[in-house]
Amino acid sequence: MRIGFASDIHQLVENRKLILAGVVIPFDKGEKAHSDGDVVYHALGESILGALALGDLGTFFPDNDNRYKDIDSSIIVKEIKKMMEDKGYGINNIDISITLEAPKLRPYIENMRQNIAQLLEIDINQVSIKAGTNEKMDDIGRGNAVKAESIVLLEEK
Repeated sequence: MRIGFASDIHQLVENRKLILAGVVIPFDKGEKAHSDGDVVYHALGESILGALALGDLGTFFPDNDNRYKDIDSSIIVKEIKKMMEDKGYGINNIDISITLEAPKLRPYIENMRQNIAQLLEIDINQVSIKAGTNEKMDDIGRGNAVKAESIVLLEEK
């Protein structure tokens, strides 16, 4: 078994979609990023890379490469899934925490879990997602950023 952890944070800006685990959340701000900015998928992908000791997201998907400009982050996770399978591993379980002052994410969490389970071809019970605020402290608490943290346990197939 191997464990990996990753964290991703993006500024929130106007005229961008807020996308979390493939779910477009109605809000007046979205993630500023080279890709679609999905911090959940970015943290998830990087935690898998970390468990495999392959490095970080930027190693494989650099933000100065136009191939990844505005890319749907689910494509990145699919490519990382293939790397994981090629190394002989599969997902045991995933635990993700999202920190965002607003909007409230409770209505979207099940859809996020379903998206991740379908994307990785695992059971939804292997995917946990929690959401919280930063109690109005720092840039996240002031509504200027969103953060996702992911920890994944891989098992050899």
